[in-house]
Amino acid sequence: MAVIPQDASTLILLRDLPDSSGFEVLMVLRHPKSSFVPGSYVFPGGCLNESDYDARMGGLCAGIDEQRAIEIMDDMSDPCKAIGAWVAGIRETFEEVGLLLAYRDDVSLCAFNSDEVRERFRTHRRLLIEEKRRIQDILIEENLTLAADQMHYFSHWITPELLQLRYDVRFFVARAPDGQHAAHDGVELTQHVWITPRDALKRFETNRCNLVLPTYMTMCELSQYSSVGEVIESTVGKKISGILTEVIREDDNIVEYMPDGRAFRGMPRSV
Repeated sequence: MAVIPQDASTLILLRDLPDSSGFEVLMVLRHPKSSFVPGSYVFPGGCLNESDYDARMGGLCAGIDEQRAIEIMDDMSDPCKAIGAWVAGIRETFEEVGLLLAYRDDVSLCAFNSDEVRERFRTHRRLLIEEKRRIQDILIEENLTLAADQMHYFSHWITPELLQLRYDVRFFVARAPDGQHAAHDGVELTQHVWITPRDALKRFETNRCNLVLPTYMTMCELSQYSSVGEVIESTVGKKISGILTEVIREDDNIVEYMPDGRAFRGMPRSV
């Protein structure tokens, strides 16, 4: 019997290169002993938890409310969870790499621009990871709202049925906030890197890094654009359907098939 996938969210953070020669993507390396895609480069993200879609979250998000979230995520496993896709993307990114997409009360994006502020948010992050604090507690204490309007729905991937760990993942793109610096958590993640999509693909093709198929296909799509603005513009009116690949064992090899029939061999697997 196929495992029911868990709802999850991924936030792909982008930044333009200073010489206008393209843009970079933030990638993180999963621990080699991780239960899911060990030793692979992915984007920050993770599963929704109940606090991501509790009754208070609609009032703590800019640019999205429960009803609009349900309209966009009309294929969510439970409509009540829809707004959690935005919240989990921001929360997981803060936990994993220390970047927080949020507005201050003057509607400027949050920046960690002093030692005192940086230390305070390091504490928030640690308590959040330790599950001693919820994201809404931090927002209320700091008088912040999540900058959900900075997130743009990009794609939807579902882990193949053959695998033991399965996720139903919503991918968002966003411009990385200024005044903050990425720092991987050192637990689930062992490295982080800012890299252009084309360089990431070159590393993969020369066996210098592992990419699972959704990450590889996302990088292929991102490589078509020359700026963060172009990537964001590409999401306007974009029709997004869930992509469920099929994994088949053929002659002692694992082959992953896209819905259009394209076959990929030798991709990293979680089992």
